[in-house]
Amino acid sequence: MEEENKMPTPFEELAALDKLIHEPARLAIMTALSACSAADFTFLQQLTGLTKGNLSSHLQKLEERGLIAIEKRFIGKTPNTQASLTEQGRTAIEQHWQSLDRLRKNAQLIGRLEPQIEL
Repeated sequence: MEEENKMPTPFEELAALDKLIHEPARLAIMTALSACSAADFTFLQQLTGLTKGNLSSHLQKLEERGLIAIEKRFIGKTPNTQASLTEQGRTAIEQHWQSLDRLRKNAQLIGRLEPQIEL
């Protein structure tokens, strides 16, 4: 019975994070998109420092999972790609940051409760 009520360890919580979102480049993309209604490809590339190919690959993975929407259009004769979070994506990034915050708080709590080891 005790096992059912056991608080997950920080490692277990880390292991449970969504790996698709937690990957640093995709976390940066999702976080940037959570702060605006949409962002164009060039802005995201400058923000993340990713190459065109890498950014395109990450955007494709997020789109396939339904976390972002991609709109390709022209501004005059210039192609323009816009990315935005879907409702599912907005919920996912919010939950991800909440999980990270909870993990940080739990790790701090454990650090205060366990005896300190001096090296």
